[in-house]
Amino acid sequence: MADITDWDVEDEQFWESEGKKVATRNLWISIPSLLCGFAVWLYWSIITVQMVNLDFGFEQSELFTITAIAGFTGATFRIPNTFFIRLAGGRNTIVLTTALLIIPALGTGIALSDRDTPLWVFQMLAFMSGFGGGNFASSMSNISFFYPKKVQGLALGLNAGLGNAGVTTMQLVIPLVMTRAIFGGSAEELVQTSGTLIGKIEAGTETYIHNAGLIWLVLLVPLVVAGWFGMNNIRTAHVSPNIGTPLVSFGKIIGMLAITSIPAAIGLYIFLPEPTGLGAPSWSKWPIIAFVIWFSVFLLKQIPGDIKPNLERQYKIFDHKHTWIMSVIYTMTFGSFIGYSAGFALAIKVIFGFQHIQDAAGVWDHSIANPDGPSALTFAWMGPFIGAFIRPVGGWISDRVGGARVTHYVSIVMTGSALGVAYFMREAYRSATPEDYFVPFFLLFLLLFAASGIGNGSTFRTIAIVFDKEQAGPVLGWTSAVAAYGAFVVPQEFGAQIKAARPEYALIAFAIFYLICTGINWWFYLGPKAEYQNP
Repeated sequence: MADITDWDVEDEQFWESEGKKVATRNLWISIPSLLCGFAVWLYWSIITVQMVNLDFGFEQSELFTITAIAGFTGATFRIPNTFFIRLAGGRNTIVLTTALLIIPALGTGIALSDRDTPLWVFQMLAFMSGFGGGNFASSMSNISFFYPKKVQGLALGLNAGLGNAGVTTMQLVIPLVMTRAIFGGSAEELVQTSGTLIGKIEAGTETYIHNAGLIWLVLLVPLVVAGWFGMNNIRTAHVSPNIGTPLVSFGKIIGMLAITSIPAAIGLYIFLPEPTGLGAPSWSKWPIIAFVIWFSVFLLKQIPGDIKPNLERQYKIFDHKHTWIMSVIYTMTFGSFIGYSAGFALAIKVIFGFQHIQDAAGVWDHSIANPDGPSALTFAWMGPFIGAFIRPVGGWISDRVGGARVTHYVSIVMTGSALGVAYFMREAYRSATPEDYFVPFFLLFLLLFAASGIGNGSTFRTIAIVFDKEQAGPVLGWTSAVAAYGAFVVPQEFGAQIKAARPEYALIAFAIFYLICTGINWWFYLGPKAEYQNP
């Protein structure tokens, strides 16, 4: 039965006799659905690298822009996703948001099959790829209602961690499927050396880049069917009381996504460089993000009918100061993870894939390909892999020793790692042999990914303890929405600082932010004046 009307997982007897079985089934359909969402959202981080290798004719800054667009819309679409479960039900939400991924996946495959496809088409597809990023908020909110507080850290860590593994899965699968004519079509010859998990692929090799989009249809279609027949709507007073028919629920979801796309498009138009947008300066991204968040919340509240009072009830989370505190702390962990996942591969390609030579006049040339440079596609998957799969460990440890304490040590490690990465990034970008600095750069980046993954798990635990059952789901969605702008900020910041020939500045700025978060976490959750002691 799709709809559940009796649900009390805090009752030990109910949990053991009925609840655990239902929760487990929903979790194991939710995880691969979320995995595909992350894959479609962030596959541009790999596709753009291959577009460089195939010489599609776009500037490096334009390719960073494509990745940043997907990151921006994915974060913005998390805002309405935060409220979908109460309005539309868990099963209805997961089924439709998974089905919507078919549109950008199919469109990407078609666009990549023609190298004359203009930039604006890729930008539009990246915009729609944001559906996958938005899914995280509704998925996490949904799973939070299926599990009792005593195992929230582990359950949410599994959903998020294995779901986030879509980044790693995508980074491994796409380079491999591009080597075979799986879906037919014509091949392109590599201009620069590429790579996969099994090693380098030399220039001149045929590749089928359009497979990067089409391969996800193989998973998305059966997942939509599995969600429809295997998941549940919890139709109780504190979860999804008045969702209506599936068609009504689908209409709510599509309408709210369409409304939220307006502020997302306005924000991107202001920020993106000419001729796509107005080309606002780099510093403007912060007020633009703030405006888009505020405008999205405002527009959603104007929707008439039963959606407005429902949203007003859920908007009570904004009156809770810890919603804003956890938004900042979660941005440190998840914002870092998703931002680095989006920009890591292209950063490796740009910094280590080219020689950096200074002439007698002091002018730097960063355009000469480095024959000894590491393959971005061979190494980039490892960071997101570690960050995703260690996340449940962070939740499990936090269930035992407290989330805030784990977050405290994580933030210290992230600060030190970021400063180390900044140092070796600077040295590499001023060297004719940047590969000499790759190993320490790479190892410190892996440590940064690992710490962010553990911190993701620990922050879930804190939210589950600080907020009551009705508020915890929306807060999880909201904090993830704010943090997801890291997928926009990090690639954009990498691109801007690389263009200014000072890529290390990006990591230094992130390290300062981590240090601030260390203080915030200690003051509110560990210090003598903490309202909640080590939640």
